Amino acid sequence: MSKPARTLTFKCVKCNKPVTLYLQKVSACSHVQPYQGLCACGELRRHATGQADAVKSFVETGEVHHHHHHH
Repeated sequence: MSKPARTLTFKCVKCNKPVTLYLQKVSACSHVQPYQGLCACGELRRHATGQADAVKSFVETGEVHHHHHHH
């Protein structure tokens, strides 16, 4: 199992400058590796890798939910 990268770089959607996103601290049981960074222009950028629904949730809300729903 390889470790996720500590940083990722993306272009800012507002000013097109590169933004460095840093891996956020998450618990070991998490299905997602969330990244977050702030551009020089002040635009917050989020990205995540991992389980699709967990990634979508993080990118939209900025929160990683550790609740496992069993139906």
